[in-house]
Amino acid sequence: MNAVNFLIDTVFDLYLMIVLLRVWLQLARADFYNPFSQFIVKATQPIVAPLRRFIPGYGGLDIATILFAFVVAAGKILVLSAILNYSIDPMVILISALFILITAVFKLLFWILVIRAILSWVSKGQNPIEAVMIQLTEPLLSPVRRIIPSMGGLDLSMLVVLLGLQFVEKLVTDLLAQLLG
Repeated sequence: MNAVNFLIDTVFDLYLMIVLLRVWLQLARADFYNPFSQFIVKATQPIVAPLRRFIPGYGGLDIATILFAFVVAAGKILVLSAILNYSIDPMVILISALFILITAVFKLLFWILVIRAILSWVSKGQNPIEAVMIQLTEPLLSPVRRIIPSMGGLDLSMLVVLLGLQFVEKLVTDLLAQLLG
C-alpha cells in the first residue's frame, strides 16, 4: 500500500506544482511562447479555461488557477483518504488543502532555484528552459544581489535566497501549526 500512496502523492504533487507554475509564470510575465511555458499552459488549460469564464482574475492574480490549485490539493487528500479508508471532516480537508498548497509553493520555489543554479553551470544560456527560470527567479535574486555583491566571481545571492526561503517556510509552518493546533 505504501507504493500506491507514494505514486498518488507524487502525481498530485507534480501536477500541483505545474498549476502553481502557471500562476507564477503569469505573475512574472514570463515568455508565453517559450516551450516550457507552453507545456505548463497546455497541461492546465483544459480545466483553467472553463473556470476563467466564471471566475475572473483580481489584481493581476489568476484566481481561477489558484482555486484549481486548491482543488488539486483537496483532491489529493480525498483520494488518499479513500484509499486508506479514512473518513475526513470537510473542514479538515479545507485546512489540510491550504497547508498542502502553502508547502507546495515553498517546494516549487526551492526546486526552481536549484534547477536554475544547475542550469547556470551546465547550459550557459543555451537552454530555453533556463530563460524561463531566469524570468521566474530574477525578481527574488536581484534585490539580494544589490545588498550582497558577488565575491571573487561567486554569486552568493542564490544561497542567501535558498536559506531565507527555508527559514520562511519553517516559520510559516510553525505559525500554521500553532494556529491550527
